[in-house]
Parts: sequence; structure tokens; C-alpha cells
Amino acid sequence: MDTFVDSPVLAGHWYAVARSSEVSPGPAKVTLLGSDYVVWRDPDGQLTAAPDRCPHREAPLSAGWVTDGCVVCPYHGFTFETGGRCVRVPSSPEGSKIPPKAHLSTVHVTDRYGLVWICPGEPTVGIPDIPQELDDSYRRINNPVEVWQTSATRMVDNFLDISHFPFVHTGTFGEGTETVVPKIELEELPDGFYGYAYDVTVNNPQSASAASAAKATTKVLTRHMSSGFILPFVCRSTIRYETGMDHILLLLSTPVDDVTSYFTFVVWRNDDFSAPADEIVAFDRAIGAEDKAMLEQLDGVLPFDQQATVSVQSDKPSVEWRRRFVKLLAGD
Repeated sequence: MDTFVDSPVLAGHWYAVARSSEVSPGPAKVTLLGSDYVVWRDPDGQLTAAPDRCPHREAPLSAGWVTDGCVVCPYHGFTFETGGRCVRVPSSPEGSKIPPKAHLSTVHVTDRYGLVWICPGEPTVGIPDIPQELDDSYRRINNPVEVWQTSATRMVDNFLDISHFPFVHTGTFGEGTETVVPKIELEELPDGFYGYAYDVTVNNPQSASAASAAKATTKVLTRHMSSGFILPFVCRSTIRYETGMDHILLLLSTPVDDVTSYFTFVVWRNDDFSAPADEIVAFDRAIGAEDKAMLEQLDGVLPFDQQATVSVQSDKPSVEWRRRFVKLLAGD
């Protein structure tokens, strides 16, 4: 089986691991690229992330608690302040010297787009920019971070593909839609993404009316869309309706290990803000559930060898992502 989580090059990238609201103050346990981390927040909102292991007797710090912005080990009470410095060893007399090895080796962590992001190595790239985050005419809607029993490589392959719409998404928008995919032309998209733009005609069931802002009596809708990626696992889908309303989805797949992933998506919309956020994203969540049900039936990592699977012209975006991903792993 192909494997990628041990690749050192991936340690220099940022990954969404939790909603910001879930780490307040914490501690929270997350797993990234096969390693466990503890994340907590101090009263000023500053985050700290470190391997989920107390240096004393290796108890998981995520099983402890946060007091005055410090995480406390549940085994012997070793206490670590913001930044990972050990500030208290309860078994030692007050004023005793704390061994240097008692301090935590922290990793890079930050908040952005309502999410906690971790970079376990030295960052080589930044978190992708979404300009709508700074535009007051758009609102941001966050969603839960789910665990999917599938590889992040499978997820990116799926998120770049539209040929599965009429088959996988029959319960949402895909039933009866056109199966033939027009010729795809890959190009540089705004904000550093690479992919393609296209128009698609889809069904507009009652369940989609909040998301599309179109009355259910409008049986079909034309979406002006683009789908693109930024290595290694970030995808973005932009939807513009004929009314001029934008619905932008940032699709984030984070490798827990080779065959398990976190998934969340963030939505930005320039609607009138009147519809409740949960109604807006309910249709997107239903679509995601259909993808999850299919992907969890697939075994292992998407093969890195292009000859191991058959690809057709509609797979062009995924083929290019796979080519670039393998090149990234090789350090090229």
C-alpha cells in the first residue's frame, strides 16, 4: 500500500484539526500525520500545541485539565504554561529547579477561519488565503470537524471530480443530471488555487432552497462553478448563481493517518444574512454525507502510480493533483 504520512515534506504544511470553539480552553486531543497532539488556550486566547505526552511518565496531557491557562498532567500534576514551559512539579519543594527536559516541545498552531490549524514542522507555506473572509458583504459559516474512515488522497480525488454527481448525489442534486462531462481545461484560479471553471445544471429540490436562495418551484438551476486545489489537501469550490449570489466552500481534508482523516468545510456567502446558518449548510452537509458513504467503501490510499487506476478525460483535475502530490512527496 502507498503511504504518505511519514513524508517529512508534509510536516511543513498547515492542517485544520478542530473548530476554534472546541478549544476554549481545552485541552483537546488531535491526531495529525500519525502523531497525537494536545491543544489548549490561555485566558488571552493564545493557543499552545505540543505532543500529547507528559515528559515525566508519558501520560496523555489531553486527559488532564486547564487551570489559569496552564495544562495540568492528570498523572502527577506537572503543569505547563502557554508556550509549553513546565512551571510546577507538585512533588518537588517550592523553588526547586525544574529539569530542562520537563518543558514541552511545542509545534506551530494558530486560529484562522474559525478553525485551529497545526503545522508540525517549520512552515514552508502559509494557510491559503480566502479574500471573502475580510469582505463584510460575506458571512462565514463553520461546520463540525468529522472523522472519515478514508484517506485524504481519496477525498481530494473526490472533491475535484464532477462525474460522480449523477450517481453518488441522487439524494440531493444529482438525480437525472447530465452524465457527460464537457472537456476540462485546467488553469490557474484566483488566490493560488489550480483547477477548472465550468457551468453545471442541477436539480433544485425543496431541501436545497435555503442554500440556493431559489424557490423550490425553480426545478433546475445553473451554477457557474470552479473547483481547484492547493497542495497538499486543500480544495475550494466556488458557486455563483444566476442571481449573482456566491457560495464558496473551502473543503479541508486532514490526514489523521494514511487511511483516516478529519473533514470540515467552511462556507462564505454574500446573501442577505436572513436565513439561519444551519439551514444554509444543511444541503451541503447532506452532499458531504453522500461522499462520505461512498469513500468509506474504498480501501487504502489512492494509488500514486497513475497506471494502477484507469482515468478518463473527466479525471483530468485529479490526475494533475496526483502528479503534483507525488512530486511534492519526492521533494521536487
